[in-house]
Amino acid sequence: MISEPKFIQAAPTTEIDSGDRRLTRISTQELERRWKLVRDHMKERGLGAIIVQTERDFTGGYVKWFTDVPAYYPRTVIFHASDLMTVVEHGAAGWRRTLEGQDANNPGVGEIITTSAFPSVNYTHTYDAEAVSDLLSRRGYRKVGLVGASGMRHGFVAFLEKTQSAAEIADETDFIDRVKAVKSQEEIALIQRAAQMQDMVFRKVLSHIKPGMRDIEVTALAQYEGQLLGSEQGIFLGMSAKLGQPAFFAQRHFQGRTLRAGDHMSLLIENNGPGGFYPEISRTIVLGKASQELLDGFEIVKEAQQHTLRKFKPGASCREIFLAHNEFMKQKGVPPESRVYSHSQGYDLIERPLIRSDETMSLEKGMNMSVHPAYATSSMFAHICDNYLIEKNGVGECLHKTPKQVFEL
Repeated sequence: MISEPKFIQAAPTTEIDSGDRRLTRISTQELERRWKLVRDHMKERGLGAIIVQTERDFTGGYVKWFTDVPAYYPRTVIFHASDLMTVVEHGAAGWRRTLEGQDANNPGVGEIITTSAFPSVNYTHTYDAEAVSDLLSRRGYRKVGLVGASGMRHGFVAFLEKTQSAAEIADETDFIDRVKAVKSQEEIALIQRAAQMQDMVFRKVLSHIKPGMRDIEVTALAQYEGQLLGSEQGIFLGMSAKLGQPAFFAQRHFQGRTLRAGDHMSLLIENNGPGGFYPEISRTIVLGKASQELLDGFEIVKEAQQHTLRKFKPGASCREIFLAHNEFMKQKGVPPESRVYSHSQGYDLIERPLIRSDETMSLEKGMNMSVHPAYATSSMFAHICDNYLIEKNGVGECLHKTPKQVFEL
């Protein structure tokens, strides 16, 4: 294998506009709050560095939580116990930029190393790991923490384990998952803004959807309106069908159907808001009169959502809530859940804790929980989705203000 050049070059510099290009910036105080939590933990654990990595935004919240910058190509962050962060990301092969914490677009970062590694190009899978391993060796760390190692690329982790055999590699995922899930007041304010944005997007869809539009035109409108309001990333699941047939959620590849009068559409809006935080909302839209079966199904999932919310409070067991929910569904004569019907959200579209039988994390004050019970029959798909914050004695008001109903237009 031909390796990339050694990481000793200085990146070329060009004059740039000094204006802030960020859509929404996280405050320095908030970042410092996060960094202190981690460094206090690292001191207790004797860690020289913690490493996080991702290659996509909507399930790559670790990287953004540390740096306030999302990932679009593979991006690796080395968070040092007693130094500014090092970032390894996509760019010119073998370049290094020395920032010394002075780049406003990369807060807390001391240097950026760039490689030309691609998930789709097998022989490049160790390039990022070579840069990271070289750095760890030079620093002489005896203990290094990985976060979400099972979700990192195999080539990256295998290379580190091979070349850093003298150092202890510890799994620090549980700690980071917990502190990331408990939101600060600044994060909560941004989550509330994101929910308001989604309400506005849904209202825009209601005012424009009509027979003759394809499903993808509806979801494209939702994406466009969200981006105008500060969203950067997201997923928009929409599918239409005749009444009497289930309209499930579908990705864009399956959004080619054309809506007709009397049809109904399931729409799930899962885009992040200003600052990069995710809530999500779903409702059913009918271009005419809804069937009684569809209305009855919606009432069941709406009641199921409230049943779960009454059990949400600090210290509650996710497993027990999940089992109670399935018992409720059985009592209603509908199928129990076999998927994740409720979970926390933040920089990740889905983050821990999950309301399911194998979750070990308990609920805590400050968590942003999405609750979306659903069930299907051969003739309809009933669903609802909204977000709530865990407060001292339970949940607060619904973050979404869109009425909980089937919308007949």
